[in-house]
Amino acid sequence: MESMIAYCGLICDTCPIHIATLENDHAVKPTLRESIAEICSRQYGMDLTSEDITDCDGCKSGSGKLFSGCMNCEIRKCAVLKNVNSCAFCADYACKILQNFFLVDAEARERLEKLRNEN
Repeated sequence: MESMIAYCGLICDTCPIHIATLENDHAVKPTLRESIAEICSRQYGMDLTSEDITDCDGCKSGSGKLFSGCMNCEIRKCAVLKNVNSCAFCADYACKILQNFFLVDAEARERLEKLRNEN
């Protein structure tokens, strides 16, 4: 099965928010969401509570289920506006916004570079 890769190079399939969305045990979901809020706050400086962690089917999904961080993501907004399937295929790759993101997640750059080289 092919991984669901976000515009920025993150892998949606391994995102804790997406994994919590797929969780069918409603007794487990609140604990997952609380844990995710703590991780986002600690690692990314986001001030989130468990209530802020909403269902997300991935930033490219058309389901309407999109985490607020993804919905408000400047990278996603730009990719949607430019109608590109991935930042890897953007004429402005790698823009300043993406370069700053790569400082937080260098593996995302590696994934996008791989996509660029495959096509």
